[in-house]
Amino acid sequence: MKTILYTGARSGISAYVIDRLLKKDYLIYVTVHTNSEEKYIQEKYKNEPKVKCFKLDITNKNDLEKIKLLNIDILVSNAAVGEGGSLLEIDINRLRNNFEVNVFSNFELIQIVLKEMIKKGSGRVVVISSLASTIPLPFLGAYAGSKASLSHMTKILRKEIKLLKKDIDIILVEPGMYHTGFNQVMLDNKYKYMDNNSLFNKQLSIIRKKENFLFNLLEKYDLSSIGNKIAKAITCNSPYSIYRAPFLQSIGAKIYKILT
Repeated sequence: MKTILYTGARSGISAYVIDRLLKKDYLIYVTVHTNSEEKYIQEKYKNEPKVKCFKLDITNKNDLEKIKLLNIDILVSNAAVGEGGSLLEIDINRLRNNFEVNVFSNFELIQIVLKEMIKKGSGRVVVISSLASTIPLPFLGAYAGSKASLSHMTKILRKEIKLLKKDIDIILVEPGMYHTGFNQVMLDNKYKYMDNNSLFNKQLSIIRKKENFLFNLLEKYDLSSIGNKIAKAITCNSPYSIYRAPFLQSIGAKIYKILT
């Protein structure tokens, strides 16, 4: 039985994927950011003997020490936060925190797990980034920038691992817009400080309307397209190096990249 460590797995797309994995022969460590979330997932999976739940704050050194005691065959690096706001005005600590979680702490975890996989000679790391990494979205620069770094670093890591000639897969997943609640939190949190004193104060209502229109138009409520691809990235014997969904958004991102 192979062992999976799945971070940032409270709900949404992660819950969809885990439900699919339960049908297969895996031991799954389902981890979340806070103690309250830990209680939630413990209740959710209390009747699943192949699921072990615990709190894993990837920015916490003590929490990361727990991972060294586990024999992980597959890591799904999914923990993330999203800060909204103009790159001109966002508090630098909010910007720094977005990179700390989405890039530095994720890669610290990946380093810990990969070093053990290298000793064993096999393993798999699935990194969950975002299609936002390919498109410059105004007022979402902290999040999009962190995901762009995460995607690029994952691609470089894959090339480095190949040189070691180990049976280790490095897989990148870039989901598009799905309605899980994450986007709404990210879109709204910038208005806590983008107020009447903002340089964009005369445009705030227009910005909010445009964002709401865009996300209402593009967000997918059916999580199966990306959920199935993440499940394939985890379970497939010969996985692709990159998975993206939904299809039209991934095509749109490619066209945008070519045109710009």
